[in-house]
Amino acid sequence: MPRLFARAAVMAVMAGSAAFAVAADYTGPLFDAHLHYNEEAWDGKQGPHPLDDVLARMKRNGVRAIIANSRPNDGTHALSSSAQTRAAGVTVVPFVRLYRNRADYSNWFRDESIHAMVQAELARGTGSGPFRGIGEFHLYDSANADGPVARKLMQLAEEKQLAVLAHVDDKAVDLLMAHTASRGQRLRLIWAHTGIGGAPVARVDQLMAKYPLLVGELSYRPGLTCEAGKLCPEWRQLLLKYPDRFVIGSDTWVNQRWLYYDELMAGYRTWLGDLPADVARKVAWGNAAGLFGLSQP
Repeated sequence: MPRLFARAAVMAVMAGSAAFAVAADYTGPLFDAHLHYNEEAWDGKQGPHPLDDVLARMKRNGVRAIIANSRPNDGTHALSSSAQTRAAGVTVVPFVRLYRNRADYSNWFRDESIHAMVQAELARGTGSGPFRGIGEFHLYDSANADGPVARKLMQLAEEKQLAVLAHVDDKAVDLLMAHTASRGQRLRLIWAHTGIGGAPVARVDQLMAKYPLLVGELSYRPGLTCEAGKLCPEWRQLLLKYPDRFVIGSDTWVNQRWLYYDELMAGYRTWLGDLPADVARKVAWGNAAGLFGLSQP
């Protein structure tokens, strides 16, 4: 009897250890695929989050690459051209943001000067190479996806093989995709806050199936996590169904997000640890890296 008891106890410990191992936080590299370095963060080096501050936050959290898009684009140029960024081991994938100021948020889709600004930035490039995408942009009314500048920019993105980072609802995803020659079959659209606006998981699944290059970005996604910061079951199932199609991001749109950058990244590591190791690494790093041809760190 004592032997049986001891054996049972050992098996229980082993089972508990295995469960702990499965649930352990993800420890690999992170690709922050939605990062802003807006003027209020650095303000020409005099703001509360100068380069050394934000790069230190990335470095201590294992963030090895970022999609940088900033209002105005000066913040992205600062990140891209700095020797500090290279020294921190952070690769910058620069996107042209459509906003020179906050007024542009609600009018960019019909403002021809935005179209001209995007073309000028693409021609200029950055200290880390050419711009690789357009966005993040917002459409608070999905009908504005049919604005003349929105149409032109979707066509431009497909023609030049630029990715698009769009903060839109599910209706606008369809409208934006419809403006391209391929009807969205060749446009790499990164859907910021995937499903924001209330789209259920089933609708996200439908759009993923419809558009083969649609990528889901998972910051600020209500309903993504449940108890103990783990993925809710329906989202976990969706990530397992499309393991090559999701990425993570910080969305540092206000300074408070920089203050809580450590907590944001720790939260990702918690629920990534609830996925199979190969899927976790894809979502954390590999999917975004693959989009832009980055090698493994």
